[in-house]
Amino acid sequence: MIIIGVDPHKRVHTASAVEPATNQRVATLEVEASLNGYRRLLRWAGGFSERRWAVENARGLGRHLAQWLVTRGEIVDDVPSTATARVRELSRGGRRKNDVIDAAAAASVAALHGDANLVVTEDLSTVLALLDERRNNVITQRTRLVNQLHALLRDLLPGGGSTDLTAAAASRLLTSVRPQGPVEAARKQLARDLVVEIREADRRLKTLTTQIAATVADTGSRLTKIDGVGPVIAGRLLGRTRQASRFATASAFANYAGVAPIEVASADRARHRLPRGGDRQLNLALHIIALTQVRMHGSSGRAYYDTKIVAGKSHNEAMRCLKRRLADHIWRLMIRDEQEQAAGPGGHSGATLQSSAAGSTPTTSSSDKSLPEPANTDPTAGRPAA
Repeated sequence: MIIIGVDPHKRVHTASAVEPATNQRVATLEVEASLNGYRRLLRWAGGFSERRWAVENARGLGRHLAQWLVTRGEIVDDVPSTATARVRELSRGGRRKNDVIDAAAAASVAALHGDANLVVTEDLSTVLALLDERRNNVITQRTRLVNQLHALLRDLLPGGGSTDLTAAAASRLLTSVRPQGPVEAARKQLARDLVVEIREADRRLKTLTTQIAATVADTGSRLTKIDGVGPVIAGRLLGRTRQASRFATASAFANYAGVAPIEVASADRARHRLPRGGDRQLNLALHIIALTQVRMHGSSGRAYYDTKIVAGKSHNEAMRCLKRRLADHIWRLMIRDEQEQAAGPGGHSGATLQSSAAGSTPTTSSSDKSLPEPANTDPTAGRPAA
């Protein structure tokens, strides 16, 4: 088995073939970043009958090459640039850096089965990730436009506009403005322009939300049956997770989402806090679900939260426990959806889940403690003992 590491750039890609057993570089090749370069690279790799690819930053500059290889039946791993940097630091060359060394470092990471992740063909989860990112960008743009409109209205009207300003409300306010001089006339005209742009942003948000809802429905996901999960949050969960089965356990998913508590110990005292890392957008989605369930007095999430408060935990500690448990439940539900889709209509995957996927929150196999090293890697099993 030969592992071919690739260091991608905008104009050229550098590949290094590495023997995993000895970690020795056996061949290198540099090709242009074009379809002809891809074909040349694949012909060159054909000299190695058993091969695996390790593309650095396969979700960034290496995305196009990685997807091109996967669609042609190649096995490709995504290697973070931070992992290749650590390999360079520990190598005999010290901090030496060039494209050939980076490509070989990517292959070494894949050979060690460290931080590399298997690249899969893009599907509807990728569509959801793109739509969610676009929606977030439009929301950011709309917020900026509303802030500019507030500043203009403050100079045109006593007290300005209300905090929950809408395009329609701003338009009504502007009809009452009688400009006195060229400065106020310019302010009113700019405010009218901003109202038009805000209306356009609202239209785009409505369209994107409709597209996300339709795509979530096409996936067949049952996430929207969970209390507090609408189409937008379900789209973010699916888009950011991509495939739940790429996480060996619910604990691994919780760690990726940044909701697996970390133990902080000093002397005889020990406590747990949430990590600062993880996918922050996925973490935000889980936080929104937890907040919504806590505000729903009839939800099982609120009941779970109340039991933690009665047990003496603070609000933040109880929310931490609820987010951790929600992550377990959501992962298991996504796993079950994948299994049923793989089994086909009317089929059965043959696996069982220990927690019920029908409820709004799970009731078993979760913990408010840190889980640094799960002992059981069966994706359909409950959480092992920590």
